[in-house]
Amino acid sequence: MKRIGVLLLTAVFCLLTVGGCGSGSSENSNAPVTIVATDNGWDSQKLHNAIAELIVEHAYEGYEFEVSTASSTMNWQALTAGDIDLDIESWTDNVATYEEDKANGYIIDLGVLVPDSAQGLYVPRYVIEGDGERGIEPMAPDLKTVEDLKKYPHVFPDDEEPDKGRIYGSIPGWMADEILYKKYQYYGLDKYYNYVRLGSEATLFASLESAYNQGEPWVGYCYEPTWITGKLDLVLLEDAPYDPELYLEGKCSFPAQQLKIVSSSKFPERAPELVDFFKKYRTGSELISKGLAHLIETGASHRETAIWLLKEYDYLLDEWLPVENAEKMRAYLNSLQTN
Repeated sequence: MKRIGVLLLTAVFCLLTVGGCGSGSSENSNAPVTIVATDNGWDSQKLHNAIAELIVEHAYEGYEFEVSTASSTMNWQALTAGDIDLDIESWTDNVATYEEDKANGYIIDLGVLVPDSAQGLYVPRYVIEGDGERGIEPMAPDLKTVEDLKKYPHVFPDDEEPDKGRIYGSIPGWMADEILYKKYQYYGLDKYYNYVRLGSEATLFASLESAYNQGEPWVGYCYEPTWITGKLDLVLLEDAPYDPELYLEGKCSFPAQQLKIVSSSKFPERAPELVDFFKKYRTGSELISKGLAHLIETGASHRETAIWLLKEYDYLLDEWLPVENAEKMRAYLNSLQTN
């Protein structure tokens, strides 16, 4: 998948290109329109982007698809400025300025991509209940809530500072990490635990899977849909009921979110025929988790997994696309068998 920077390359492009960065202002009226989507770093979004790229470039004419790889905060700023077209799989409840940006007309909600999601602090189920088949005794039998973690730092020791426990935070640059760190402080967990940020989603999930395979305790950030939550038996720790006034301060549960497709206000003018597709583009936690599991189990790329998913769940093309475009997409997918 083609990639560009968020701000620097956009600025350079605007300076060097005659006519600036406006849509359709190229000297060559037949030049393809480049659609730019956010890539905030997590696998489910990468897979959703790969599916969208295939559709945009091969079910329609005259478009190219690129992604902007940056933190979710930087990408959101570029989206509201109109430098990025789409945020596919947008966790809008994590964005402090979402409602304001929408009210100001900077962004448009195009549709709901995943109607069911979750995020927060998770532990393996055997930490609470044990696992007789694996010979694991319960380690924290009364652990139910985030605040209960105060009683169990010894269960989750930090190897580098054994007198404290270790909580694995979210990914640096993710908005969820800002909220989770406030939660860590709000509940006074900073007195008992170190908050450890690993550099990427892959590293975070590798630490969880390694601990799980060895039957060791682990507590940290996770979200759904992901391949890891589909593969492992995990428990989301309870928190105070969601309150929109308290959520961004880390004082209650993460909301069960609808993951959306959000566009800049300029996108409908730049690609009017794609708007209908993105309004209908819908997957769901179960479907995308199956795709992510295929990616991990086979070692396929996100693009290869997207191709597999579109072939395996062919009916999606009829739900998302007009008949002519769906058949064009099928013809492209079938042509890959002979390449």
